[in-house]
Amino acid sequence: MGYPSARSDNNDMVIKYIPLVKRIVGRIETGEGDLDKDDLFSIGIIGLLDAIKKFDPSKAVPFEAYATLRIKGNIIDEMRKTGRVSRDRISKLNEYYGAKEKLEQQLKRSPEEYQICEELGISEKELSKLHETVHYLSKVSFETTLFHKDGNEIQLSDLIRDEETDTPEEEFLKKERRSQLREAVRHLNEREQIILDLYYVQELTLKEIAYAMDISIPRVSQIHGKIILKLRELMA
Repeated sequence: MGYPSARSDNNDMVIKYIPLVKRIVGRIETGEGDLDKDDLFSIGIIGLLDAIKKFDPSKAVPFEAYATLRIKGNIIDEMRKTGRVSRDRISKLNEYYGAKEKLEQQLKRSPEEYQICEELGISEKELSKLHETVHYLSKVSFETTLFHKDGNEIQLSDLIRDEETDTPEEEFLKKERRSQLREAVRHLNEREQIILDLYYVQELTLKEIAYAMDISIPRVSQIHGKIILKLRELMA
């Protein structure tokens, strides 16, 4: 959509990019959080205003790409502050990782879900909640969820692109992780690859994916969380 000129009126810019805010908000599920869609839209507008104020055309970055990061970052940071993913859920998720690792060592293979439930003393419904937690965390910071066990320290910097040039070490690490991820995705089954493509490449909402796959929205969330866990395991 090009760059805003110095003479552009802020109100005109906001009106022009309201559809962008709506698209971003439409891809975020409020779930059991304290914030509803109207709240997220208002927070997104604040992010848009911040992007308009701070945008620097000399960086040679399209305004829409810059604004998307600012809007999404503002929304996710506010959602994090409301504590949608509690420390208790993060603790249970880490217990899941521990139980899965223990069973893998005992069984010399990847455990079935019912075995993980038995080890943790939880129901299948509770396990599905953990999958939903993984789904949400991956929206906040895909890299943190995929490469680290801790998920309770989610920073805005995870979402806003660093304006400084990466060091050679950081660039090497990114390339290695991209290579690992591509290899892991090849080992997913066709359905899992389709869901990843619809979500990350086609950028469909959970509702749209649910319609396309003829399954419920919570089921898409759970499957996506399971895919992230599977990718973690494949890359380990």
